[in-house]
Amino acid sequence: MNFRNFLIIFSLFFIFSGCQTIKEKSDSIVEKENKKYGQFVGKEINDLKIELGNPTEDYINEIGNKVFVYKTKKYGVPCERKFEINKNNIIESFTSSGCI
Repeated sequence: MNFRNFLIIFSLFFIFSGCQTIKEKSDSIVEKENKKYGQFVGKEINDLKIELGNPTEDYINEIGNKVFVYKTKKYGVPCERKFEINKNNIIESFTSSGCI
């Protein structure tokens, strides 16, 4: 094996191992995000407002539940967290998109 082939193989290995590291970090961030904000599911809306303040926007979805949307940016990347609230003001679900 000459030096050129070795360099190509080493470069490919380095690139692919770097991608795995980024995926592991992003998976870890998503897990922390879900753990932190998932704790509000089953709690009253006031608990959410105390922690996060008023939402950036809110609307009523197709089944009649309120949806609170909190929008932020980190490093120029937009983050959106949505909380679905039932008619009894209990948080039913949480989703996030783009949050790092």
